[in-house]
Amino acid sequence: MTRLIVAPEHTPDNVLVDTEKPAEITTALQSVGVGFEQWSTTRPLHTDSSDSDILAAFATDIERVRAEGGYVTIDVARLRRGEESDADWTANAAVARGKFLAEHTHADDEVRYFVDGRGAFYLRLDGSVHIVICEAGDLLSVPAGTRHWFDMGTNPNFTALRLFREPEGWVGNFTGDNIASRFPPFDRLIL
Repeated sequence: MTRLIVAPEHTPDNVLVDTEKPAEITTALQSVGVGFEQWSTTRPLHTDSSDSDILAAFATDIERVRAEGGYVTIDVARLRRGEESDADWTANAAVARGKFLAEHTHADDEVRYFVDGRGAFYLRLDGSVHIVICEAGDLLSVPAGTRHWFDMGTNPNFTALRLFREPEGWVGNFTGDNIASRFPPFDRLIL
């Protein structure tokens, strides 16, 4: 279930907001400059759908977001269990997860649409951390320069669309702050 949890950045256990209501999530995130919406598709998709099938299924929404945000590049990112041996997958998943667990910013917006699977974005805004658990159907648009981190869990399994203004895509600028270690990891949030 899509969920928003908000807590002060210095007291993560003092939860100010905890909701699974899409309208409340949209309003709360808009108030801090973050975009959130939910899409549906008229085509059935499967975990093994091709990139072109996925892009075609969401073409209307993709074009609208591209036009509104000036995004020029879009790709499909996948981290799927079963595409390699269990030992290789476990090692590669841990490396992939580790890259995103440290707080960072981007010079470009971070726009993600979850085709399937889920993950949690931790957004540090206005003295609070907004934890957005996204799942299939959720689009999150994090403005450039926003301090954040992403946790896909210890058993990641997702497909997401990524939109960029810059053709080279995602480049993280790490803050060196250990704030992520003070907040509950994704696996604890979905229990």
